[in-house]
Formats: sequence, structure tokens, C-alpha cells
Amino acid sequence: MISIASPLLSAEEKQAVLEVLASGQLAQGSRVATFEQRFADVCQVREAVAVSSGTAALYLALLAHDIGPGDEVITTPFSFAATANAILMVGATPVFVDIEADTFNLDPCLVEAAITPRTKAILPVHLYGHPAAMGRFASLAAAYHLALIEDACQAHAASIDGRMVGSFGTGCFSFYATKNITTGEGGMITTSDPTIAERVRLLRNHGQQERYRHLTQGYNFRMTEMQAALGLVQLEKLDRFTAQRITNAAYLTAALHEVVQTPVVQPGYRHVYHQYTIRVAEKRDEWAAKLRQHGIGTGIHYPLPIHSQPFYREHREAFRLAGNGHLPVAETAARQVLSLPVHPALTEEDLAKITYEVLRLCA
Repeated sequence: MISIASPLLSAEEKQAVLEVLASGQLAQGSRVATFEQRFADVCQVREAVAVSSGTAALYLALLAHDIGPGDEVITTPFSFAATANAILMVGATPVFVDIEADTFNLDPCLVEAAITPRTKAILPVHLYGHPAAMGRFASLAAAYHLALIEDACQAHAASIDGRMVGSFGTGCFSFYATKNITTGEGGMITTSDPTIAERVRLLRNHGQQERYRHLTQGYNFRMTEMQAALGLVQLEKLDRFTAQRITNAAYLTAALHEVVQTPVVQPGYRHVYHQYTIRVAEKRDEWAAKLRQHGIGTGIHYPLPIHSQPFYREHREAFRLAGNGHLPVAETAARQVLSLPVHPALTEEDLAKITYEVLRLCA
């Protein structure tokens, strides 16, 4: 079976973790600090703060911007549920705005109309590894005095005109097992605002500025030394992993673009292909089943927009839909998207098999 995701871990990662175990320093320490600094350098920001997951990163970023009950946060309905759940976790209201049909990202043309006096932040997602339209979102955030928080959990090393995602606003990254680099679980917040960085550091560690001196209510969202050791090795491989994903995507697009809608890359944007997602206008689920029968794993990211998830349907009062209450582009995308394997562990034989089987379905 050609898997839809395949974490690439080698003897280097194993040795790095063994060295941590031998050291006896397992909790947040020097490796975490080094990982933070190196990740900040990659993202072209002054500060990076390691946390326990991408969800924790989103939650703490919202808290660091003083977002809470009574506030609204504009975001996309087409993402993993954690994006909106983090907004609910701080007591704020997600406001779902429809997406662009080509990139699947939050549509900047629709965001301004959704801003109200209660709006406190814009939270776009760099879905599948293609950056959202950050220049336009940054302009809106500045004009309306809003926080700009980037869900970059799928977009390590993605960029716009050479500027890295995670540097336009407060960036939130995930290092879950299937991400472009992994620490098993783990996350990172990036910023060039020292006030935000300091606030996050307090919040992730029980509100402690120093041991047993608690300045605010806080949490245990620390990263372990084992995770950071993995992350440091993986970060050294990020350029190679990313280049291979882009190469694999180019192979798939060259073979398939005349028969299916393949991923779009906007001019000047660097798509890092966390997912390689096509549209199948009809029989998407049948395609997925047939590809699996022929040894090719696929993914549907995502089969339901967030506002259509059972929890959100049962708690309609917890969120708001922008516009006329319908999000047709996101709802159509959820019925059509199908992700094909693109990860760097694929061989040329794997890529040939994937394209051959997809072309057979189109015949």
C-alpha cells in the first residue's frame, strides 16, 4: 500500500532521543531553546515558543492577544476542527467566511464585509501548504486594528515572495506525526513581538516567570526535550523534504492536469504540499475506494466543513456564518476534494503507479 503519509525517521532521530534519555534532562531545557531559535530563524522572526501541540499553539496565541468572551474571530470553515475549536476554547465566537475555489483558503474578498465591532482577529489557514493571501489580510488587520493569527500547521517553509508564513502575524505550527516535519506531537508559535512571546511563555508554563512565582493563570503546554531533539534533526532535513514534495507534486501535476483539477499555485507563492489535493466532481468516494483496492492510500481533507460538523450543528449559537448564512464554495469543496500521496518517501515507481491508476479512473 502506498500510504497517504509517511513520517521519515532515521537513525539520526533515534540517536538524538537516546542522548536525551541518557542525559536525564527530559523536560523543557536546552534542546527546546535551541529548537525555538532555529525555527525562528527559518521563519524569519525574532521569537519562537515551543508548545505541546498545534492546537495548544492556536489556543495560546489567541490568549496572548487577549481574545476571549464577547470577541469574534474571522476564520475559514474548511480546515481541521482545531482551528475553530481553539476559538471556542478561549470563549470567543468563530465567524466562518467562505473560501477561494482554487486555493481552498479563506477568501480575502469576503472578509471585510464580515468585520463587526466585536471582531478581534483574523485567523486564516495556509491549507494543504499553500499560503493564504497574507498581504491582503495584513492590510485588513491594520486598517481595522485586528490581531492577525496564522494557522500554519500545514505550511512549514511555505512563503510569499520569499517571506515565510508565520512572519506576517502570530504564526502557529504543528509537528504532529503526519506533518512536513514531526516531533510526534508538538507545536510552535512564531512572532517578532516580544510582548506576545513573553505572554505565551508565561501561559505555557503555569504562568511562571520564575520557579514558583506565578504571575498569571497558566497551563502545562510545554514541549519535552525528546520532542525538541526530534525536531532539531527534522529541521535540518526540512529543505530536502520540501524540495522532494514539490518535485513529487510537479510529477503528479504534469501527468494529471489535463484530466482533473490539480492544485493551483499563485504567482510568487511557495506551496509546500502538505497535501496534494485534486477535485473529483463526481464519484469522489468511489475513486478513493478504487484507488485503495489498487494499493494507493488517499485522504479526504475535509469531508465536512467545520460548521457542518455534528458538534457545530448542535451548538449553532456558538458560531456565526458570514454573508447569507451559506458557504457554497466550502460545501462544494468538501464533496469533491481528494488528496493523493505526495510525501518525500515516495519512489518514482510509486508516483508512476499513482498517476497510472488515476488516469485509468478518468478513462
